[in-house]
Amino acid sequence: MTIRIGDEAPDFTADTTEGPIHFHQWIGDKWAILFSHPKDFTPVCTTELGYVARLKPEFDKRNTRVIGLSIDPVSDHHAWVGDIAETQGHAVNYPMIGDENLVVAKLYDMIHPNASGGSRSAVDNATVRSVFIIGPDKKIKAMLIYPMSAGRNFDEVLRLLDALQLNAKHTVATPVNWKPGDDVIIPTSVSDEDARKKYPEGFKTLKPYLRTVPQPK
Repeated sequence: MTIRIGDEAPDFTADTTEGPIHFHQWIGDKWAILFSHPKDFTPVCTTELGYVARLKPEFDKRNTRVIGLSIDPVSDHHAWVGDIAETQGHAVNYPMIGDENLVVAKLYDMIHPNASGGSRSAVDNATVRSVFIIGPDKKIKAMLIYPMSAGRNFDEVLRLLDALQLNAKHTVATPVNWKPGDDVIIPTSVSDEDARKKYPEGFKTLKPYLRTVPQPK
């Protein structure tokens, strides 16, 4: 099963460190971020889980639920979170899915088809290093995939979430390296006439296809 942006996020039931969940019900009317790991007690992922715990108040402000996944049982997760709190200074404050049978990993196309998975080592499951941003409509809005050796940039995930939520609310696009408060782009699907109605204070036309306007409030 191949997952693409715009697809409905596959639904599932699973055990987590905060009890069983039905994924779509768990999301409810919020945004969601699902991020995954190839195995518990792996060094790069330990740093990531701690940093996401630090950022959780920022995700909360954005009406966004965060959930981790590792293809080990929940009992191992409970042991791992102690190491995360000790080494990263932030206790995990969101659920972590136990996916020891690779059900969710396969639903979300995280496992390379040539991976053996036989020894259940992190190397075997190396492609399980994904981030999915999911909207309240349960559609996948963005995906990121990282190798095992490079820690994910969750400040970028937060920035991407801001851009996606701004687009959903105001139908605008964001330019390269955009940060909240920067000018945004009027999509080419919006005519100049409609843009003048929507932005009576005016907009800047750099090219007929490149028009910018202050970020809508």
